[in-house]
Amino acid sequence: MSLLRKVLLFILGSLWVIPVSASSQTDPDSIEVVRPNYRLLHGMFAVQSVLYVGSLYGLSKTWYNNPFTNFTVADDTHEWKQIDKVGHLYTSYQISRHTAALYRKTGVSRKQAILYGAISGFFFQTPIEILDGFSPDYGFSPGDMVANLTGSVLFVGQSFLWDEQRIQPKFSTHFTNYARVRPELLGNSKSEQWLKDYNGQTYWFSFSPRSFLPGSKWPKWLCLSVGYGIENMVAAETSKSVEIGYEPYRQYYLSLDIDFTKIKTRSKFVKNIAFMVNTLKIPAPAFEFSKNGVNFRPFYF
Repeated sequence: MSLLRKVLLFILGSLWVIPVSASSQTDPDSIEVVRPNYRLLHGMFAVQSVLYVGSLYGLSKTWYNNPFTNFTVADDTHEWKQIDKVGHLYTSYQISRHTAALYRKTGVSRKQAILYGAISGFFFQTPIEILDGFSPDYGFSPGDMVANLTGSVLFVGQSFLWDEQRIQPKFSTHFTNYARVRPELLGNSKSEQWLKDYNGQTYWFSFSPRSFLPGSKWPKWLCLSVGYGIENMVAAETSKSVEIGYEPYRQYYLSLDIDFTKIKTRSKFVKNIAFMVNTLKIPAPAFEFSKNGVNFRPFYF
């Protein structure tokens, strides 16, 4: 499934988090629970159900050009050097994180909020995968489902193991020239390219050494970040990119990042913004490791 649809799906899942959490702390582990607000909880379930049905109907009308056929399974794990699967993990994780924060607002227990969030992160994408299975253009992807599940497990596992999110998936992107080669696949405009051109996307895993070394003087908010990207991919398959004249390869990065939720502030508004901004990796110097050796990027996003 294209990143464009994943991003739209993520936005749908995030929009209903913001209005409710705008007046209070969004960190699910920092909210004092009195008792469950069942009216709010039932309202959330209703809103989530409407979003499920609405997104399914809307996407079925706009994304699938051909009529649905028999259900098929397509193994696409060989495509895009698996960066699209990392994108699924990232999306599932972020939806889990955001919905858990909102569920915590209803007054349910921390454990329930975490589980509800993780379930939402996984199942919010599942109907789209099923629709793909009935589409002659796509097919059901087991790889996508595994990646979706991994993102939710990453969130719930860290919550129960460490009582915090020590390792946080993040995202960054920049424009490349590859869209000029195949604009129909990588984007005809800037607004499409940053979503469709995988060559410009990097997925990161940020962590603060202080979280694993409590006695360290390393600042809690300062993170090391390990990234993954690809280059020279002008087709989903490596072989087709080679036929066109490009030699695709993987890229790995090491950089610094900031965990904005660890910066102390009394402002509830700032805390809300920090929670949302933590989905993105900050622009920063980075070391790139690839088949071409080690390159230093003074400013990378």
